[in-house]
Amino acid sequence: MPVRNWRLPGKAEGADPWATGRSRFGQGVWAAVLFLVEVFTLRPLGPSGRGLVVALLLLVNLGVFALRLVPGKLLPPRLFLPLMVVGVVAAAALMAVADTGTASLFAFFLAAFIGYRLSTGPAAVLAVSLSLLCGAALSFRAGPGQHVPLLMAGLSTGTPVLAGMSARSRAQAVGAAIEAAESTERAARAEARALVLTERSRVARDVHDVLAHSLAGIGMQLELADALIEAGEPERARQATTKARSLVRESLEQAQWTVRALREETLPLLESLTAMLESSGHHRALTVTGTVRELPTRTAHDLLRITQEALTNATRHAPGGPVRVTLSYDERTTTLSILNGPGTLPASVGTGGGMGLIGIRERVALLDGTVTTGLVPSGPLRGHWKVEVVIPA
Repeated sequence: MPVRNWRLPGKAEGADPWATGRSRFGQGVWAAVLFLVEVFTLRPLGPSGRGLVVALLLLVNLGVFALRLVPGKLLPPRLFLPLMVVGVVAAAALMAVADTGTASLFAFFLAAFIGYRLSTGPAAVLAVSLSLLCGAALSFRAGPGQHVPLLMAGLSTGTPVLAGMSARSRAQAVGAAIEAAESTERAARAEARALVLTERSRVARDVHDVLAHSLAGIGMQLELADALIEAGEPERARQATTKARSLVRESLEQAQWTVRALREETLPLLESLTAMLESSGHHRALTVTGTVRELPTRTAHDLLRITQEALTNATRHAPGGPVRVTLSYDERTTTLSILNGPGTLPASVGTGGGMGLIGIRERVALLDGTVTTGLVPSGPLRGHWKVEVVIPA
């Protein structure tokens, strides 16, 4: 089997129960207790002969046991596997040369450790190897009538691998749950950021609609009034200032619409459209077809802003031209159409930053609708500019 398949459980497979400082402390206590038990029970144990061999094997087994204190990420599979092989051989060898039964403790702990830290296939192979070696070691030293019991005792040393595998499965489930929770939290944070950005874009559009349009219109009327005064036409200048005051009133109304929409209050679409058209000088320009129904506040707010943008563009590029607004209801959609004819007065130049149509498209996209803008190519309304928005009912 290739070495790459003899792997440790990674982050996605489960958390390492020995990864925290508290768990490593517990494992250190276990290692110290096991070492003391073996020192006081293993025989022979001495500085020479078989006692020296037992002492060296005890140190090797203790070193392998101490690997529990090392986090899994610091022991790559290519290094961990050879160390476990050394541990299997050392545990079996200790059982073969020591005279007391406590020598088997290292084998049992090692089997459980292997079951947790290695995947199922490699862990099973090492556990079977450990059982066979320990069984052979005990059988080799067995007296008359002891072969079968000692053989069974040696073969049982690999069974704790099942407990290790079970612990690994539980750790994997916990790790998967933690990862899923973290992923959900990351998704929630990303959604929250997206909502914040969406809201910022909406506020930016409202600021553009309420301030940019209104201030641009007021500024145009005041500039016109100054020019007319210089030209000696006070009556027409008075008309321009009257128009500027009308735009101020309209701006206040639009600000109130925006505040109501931000507060999610009910926004009467028909009444607001009528008031907007009347304040803009387009009397009886609204036509309604179909069965009227109440739309969500956000939808009504966006339709009003779209109408406002279209009217502002008509005033800027085709001043004096007729305007028609049609609001149509059917079973599946709501359609808003703003149509303006050619202007009868000189068009203003150099106003606007090109953000109006962009704002319309953004609003329609948020409503999951479609928008069509452009000149009417044929028919009795040929040459008229049309903005048509279709949104789901």
